[in-house]
Amino acid sequence: MSLVLLGVAVGLCAFAALVIAPRCFFRVDEGHRAVLTSFGRARRDASKRLVAFGPGLHTKAPWERCHVVKTMEQGLDLSGERGGTTAMASDGMLLRFDSILRYQIEDAALERWLFGLERPIEHTTGLFTALLRNEIAGFGADDDGGSYARIRRERRQLSVSIERFCKKEIGDAEGLTFNAVDLTDILPPDELADALNAVIRARNEAETAFALAEADCARRVLAAEHGVEVATQKGKAVELEIKELARFLAELDENGTLDTYVARRKAEVLSQSRTLFLGSAA
Repeated sequence: MSLVLLGVAVGLCAFAALVIAPRCFFRVDEGHRAVLTSFGRARRDASKRLVAFGPGLHTKAPWERCHVVKTMEQGLDLSGERGGTTAMASDGMLLRFDSILRYQIEDAALERWLFGLERPIEHTTGLFTALLRNEIAGFGADDDGGSYARIRRERRQLSVSIERFCKKEIGDAEGLTFNAVDLTDILPPDELADALNAVIRARNEAETAFALAEADCARRVLAAEHGVEVATQKGKAVELEIKELARFLAELDENGTLDTYVARRKAEVLSQSRTLFLGSAA
């Protein structure tokens, strides 16, 4: 009988060591907070405030459940076809925004984050989307290029305005700390995007054609300048030849041999001709 009781005691001890003991401890990493619930009820202190556990190893009852929440900075990526946010501008243009929210959960917001919201991430995303659409709708249009042109030009100012608005309307109400709201991209409707691409292509083609025409004109100008220079040099050569011939003929005239030279040159030319035309006396 004593051996049976001993075996039962050993079995209970082994069960407690292998099954119950691991459930009596829990670990919390840096940048996290933990909350314990017992049969659905959160552990609170004497003043009914939620008890939050910081980083380290802690003990709990085996039936208590541990809920861990990240309190480090997190990024909520709202971009792409599925995550992007659409908003209508003041002139009726529907724009799509790709953004990133960087936020932290405060200790005071743990209870609402865990037990006050069924899907806290979707809730925060919905609030931000509503605030973004409201802010975009109040962002006036530009006379030169409409609301899209102004938003693209003043996107930094818009980001600061949205960040300030989120800190006031979401951060204070939900217990979140918004470190930054980054508008990574602002995309126009497909029709406007196609039109802008067509304008850009036309402008590039026009610039390319102008550059080619300018290069061709420059080439022709250079060729013309070179032709003028060649013709000028040829003219100078002819002028020099004529002057030299005139000097030579003047020397022959002074020596009295000009008529003889002319007669000889005439005979040489006539001897090289194939056809000779003789005129008759009247």
